[in-house]
Amino acid sequence: MLSRSSVCRGAQRALRRQCAQPVQRRGLAAPASGSFQYQTGDAKGVKFASRDLAGPTTTLALVSRAGTRYQLLPGLTEGLEKFAFRGTERRSALRIVRESELLGAELTSYHTRENLVIGAKFLRDDLPYYVELLSEVAAQTKYAPHIFHEEVLPLIQMSHKTFLANTKAMAISSAHSLAFHRGLGSPVSPASSTPYTKYLDTDYIEYFSKFAYAKPNFAVVANGAEHSELSKWVNEFFGNVPAQAPENLLEAVRDKQTKYYGGEERIAHGSGNSMVLAFPGSSSFTGGFYKPEVAVLASLLGGQSSIKWSSGFSLLAKVASGAGTSVETKSAIYSDAGLLYVSINGAAQNVAKTAMDAVKIIHNIAGGQISKEDIKKAKATAKFRELEFGQDINAGLELTGSGLVHGSKAYQLDETAKAIDGVTDDQVKAAAKSLLENKASVSAVGDLFVLPYAEDLGLKV
Repeated sequence: MLSRSSVCRGAQRALRRQCAQPVQRRGLAAPASGSFQYQTGDAKGVKFASRDLAGPTTTLALVSRAGTRYQLLPGLTEGLEKFAFRGTERRSALRIVRESELLGAELTSYHTRENLVIGAKFLRDDLPYYVELLSEVAAQTKYAPHIFHEEVLPLIQMSHKTFLANTKAMAISSAHSLAFHRGLGSPVSPASSTPYTKYLDTDYIEYFSKFAYAKPNFAVVANGAEHSELSKWVNEFFGNVPAQAPENLLEAVRDKQTKYYGGEERIAHGSGNSMVLAFPGSSSFTGGFYKPEVAVLASLLGGQSSIKWSSGFSLLAKVASGAGTSVETKSAIYSDAGLLYVSINGAAQNVAKTAMDAVKIIHNIAGGQISKEDIKKAKATAKFRELEFGQDINAGLELTGSGLVHGSKAYQLDETAKAIDGVTDDQVKAAAKSLLENKASVSAVGDLFVLPYAEDLGLKV
């Protein structure tokens, strides 16, 4: 274990080395593999992965299967996320902040529908310190009530207010709820103040943490670290983490295969207008229901241009530019399911018109009325976005950690790119046809007198 004095001396040495000899750091060497592939391993039951890319810094993350899909009560995931780095049994929050400032590091935490991610970015030589710090966060057994009421709860209340003011976020959340009900349908931020104020306290957060930080439910992933080094420190510091969650917790959070439902919801709102047209999509590459043609279809529909001063080639971009609306098509990928959705925002009349046009375009794709050139462009864009997203440090860490936790498989860029290259025009047309044959999940938020119903659009719900 590292003593308090040795940490401070090491931090001072690290900073002096950074200023005096930046070009001589070991971290500037080229990665051994020369690719973006992750190496994986297991240390005392803890899954870990690393990608040793050139650079003077390391990004480290603990990715836990503790997103809102798995929370036992509303708000638990957000409460657990916001307790990260607010003190452990060995270190106070003040000490963590001071030591990280001395080391020049950045600390982060966030959550998604499936994962809770706690991470740090630091100089490569400080890897032991931050592996130990993350192990202490995972081994935490008590959460102080005064910190909850003074620091954590106000942040949750702020995110709730931000959510209620954002019609796009509300519509996307509503579409997920219609599509998946519980589990993946649970909102990322508390959608109502009543449930989280009723249920959320430190005892419940502590109870949920016993699931989140049990060894089978998280993985440690590093970008910019030697695999042997990461293995050494994970093996040394994560020994005190529980080997298994309590049996009653495992039963309560039993991971069930996600089922798609579909439906319609309309929410009156005076601050804007948003519609989401959602359909069954593709799982992540590491999941068992990966469909690369869905990513190509999402790019073909598009909406937001990647080229400045141009509406771009995507079919919805051309429609949106004339209607004065903001349109985005996204393939939301999860471990065992996915949601392909078109999000439309703007004035109520324009949103209604663009929603009609979007469904017509899907019919055109399904009927083969789209040129091969457009599909070829969509494949190139889908491949680029997949590679760009996976190459991004934070996204790569989460995708890999999630893959290890949910299916013991790391996310690998080369394989996803190859899968998209293999998509045919017929597969894209078949994917569009399936959207029209399945139930849609349609959410309208705003002026309900103007925004159309799913039936008006010709969609099944």
